[in-house]
Amino acid sequence: MNYTSSELSRVSVRRVLFDGYSKKQVDNMLAKIIEDYNEMNNTIHELKCQVSGLNETVQHYKVLEESLQHSILVAQHTAEQIKANACDKAKNIIEEAELKAQKIIEDAHNEARNIQAKYEQLKSELFTFKTKSEALLQAQMDVLKQMFA
Repeated sequence: MNYTSSELSRVSVRRVLFDGYSKKQVDNMLAKIIEDYNEMNNTIHELKCQVSGLNETVQHYKVLEESLQHSILVAQHTAEQIKANACDKAKNIIEEAELKAQKIIEDAHNEARNIQAKYEQLKSELFTFKTKSEALLQAQMDVLKQMFA
């Protein structure tokens, strides 16, 4: 830059006797001011382009952030559903296992009752056999006693 604001406030243009201000000095000063303004305009344009690009980048990241937040919410919802389904499935498995265990216990009780009934029947048959055998042996003994008496 050619002039700062403090330099511009101190600029003085000399007067020439007949023409007023020195045309060459005024032209040089205006050329430097025009150059400064062109530089400033170029800088402003570049900065506006940078700001525009940065705004686009910020907007892109905002969209990305929203997308990520949505994805997180979907993932949380899905995780909650999976957890709920797993709990339901575990509950069903436990209920089925309890029902199967109850059936196994009932079957075992029934089998024990059947075995007990069979045992009682065999015991009764054994007692009947023993009684009949004793009666038969007694009858045989009586026959032998009569033969030798």
